[in-house]
Amino acid sequence: MKIMNCPLNGPRNISEFQCYGEYIEQPDPEAVSDDSWNEYIWFANNTAGVVREWWCHTPSNYWFIAERHTVTDKILKTYPAPKAGSTTAEVPS
Repeated sequence: MKIMNCPLNGPRNISEFQCYGEYIEQPDPEAVSDDSWNEYIWFANNTAGVVREWWCHTPSNYWFIAERHTVTDKILKTYPAPKAGSTTAEVPS
């Protein structure tokens, strides 16, 4: 059984989680060009290696960030997501 650590609920079976894609810091909607906004919305990096991704623990609907190695599918670490409306990313580097 594969286990993932939820920052809120602790270690849980991976079947309780859903991945929603790569975490990319949102550009300022007031200052970004249409082309850059389009790229932010529709294009993924598809990196082979470690990526930050949005995940949700579906039973509690808790959203967080996970670092996952896309080649090995190993979850390296998890942490709370940035606060909604935040102008700066609070995700550890």
